[in-house]
Amino acid sequence: MKTIEVCASRRYDVCIGSGLLPMLGHYTKTVCKASKVCIVSDSNVFPLHGQTAMDSLIAAGFEAIHFVFPAGEESKSGTVYLQLLNFLAENQITRSDCLVALGGGVVGDLTGFAAATFLRGIPFIQVPTTLLAAVDSSVGGKTAIDLPAGKNLCGAFYQPNLVLCDTDTLNTLPEEIFLDGCAEVIKYAILYDAALFSYLTETGPDFDRETIIARCVELKRNVVMEDEFDTGARMKLNLGHTIGHGVEAQSNFTISHGKAVAIGMAIVARAAAAIGICSHETKEQIIAIIQRFKLPTQTTYSADALLASALSDKKRSGGTVNLIIPAAIGDCPIVPTPVTELKSFIEAGL
Repeated sequence: MKTIEVCASRRYDVCIGSGLLPMLGHYTKTVCKASKVCIVSDSNVFPLHGQTAMDSLIAAGFEAIHFVFPAGEESKSGTVYLQLLNFLAENQITRSDCLVALGGGVVGDLTGFAAATFLRGIPFIQVPTTLLAAVDSSVGGKTAIDLPAGKNLCGAFYQPNLVLCDTDTLNTLPEEIFLDGCAEVIKYAILYDAALFSYLTETGPDFDRETIIARCVELKRNVVMEDEFDTGARMKLNLGHTIGHGVEAQSNFTISHGKAVAIGMAIVARAAAAIGICSHETKEQIIAIIQRFKLPTQTTYSADALLASALSDKKRSGGTVNLIIPAAIGDCPIVPTPVTELKSFIEAGL
């Protein structure tokens, strides 16, 4: 097992290893004094791992309840959020009790936002069961729900009390969902770590999971500790996301987050090469590694369609969008881009 300490507005550990879910009750006792714990999960994950989590909590002396919602991005909504808050109120969850987010990014984002706002803040634990959640969304305290106008437009920065990543849960993932998470792994390599990029290029999806998850968490931990509230260096973690969110929105979320981010990174790399920010070789390396992981690099959506979604992106500031553009592997500056120039940038990358 690897343990990574995060020192943000709340200090917490990220524990990564095999066989951790059956120890959820033990770990929960070390971080909060709850008498009641509510597991929040979705209809895909709870049938696989819910009973193990419930049994562990009960064996540790907790009263355990669960709230399960339909799987999918469409559940990251105001409707499900209010249903969860009402469930917590009806079950008399108190400020000293605890929520457990058991699932992927949708579960973690929704649960975290509920924890941040119910009774003005209660403890919560992230238990990511997808690679994407393990390396990215479970760490760093970004919580949110979607609005009809765009993704993650209603949320809060609220750090978990613990992240417990049992790598065994990844064994139940369909290959397509695992590869989705690989898009975020590739993102960290492009942003920060040429050695990681070379390793991933060599291994493809058959990488050592505990080692690579821990490395990505270390990289994110470093950024979060420098810029917890996403006003500077943390913006880099949005590599591929502004355009990727546009792909998601245009597809009505039939294209997954990981695939959309992969497309976004490919578009940005091609555009960066076209305008002379990065070399042709760097662009080809980025396209090649995305394809190595069986992820898409093209979209049929037009620049106009992607621009419309980008203009609703939360990273927009007035007439400027901060784009993360690869100059080289491990060197990705933040480039404030006028909205008036964004369409031509997207066109250059299509």
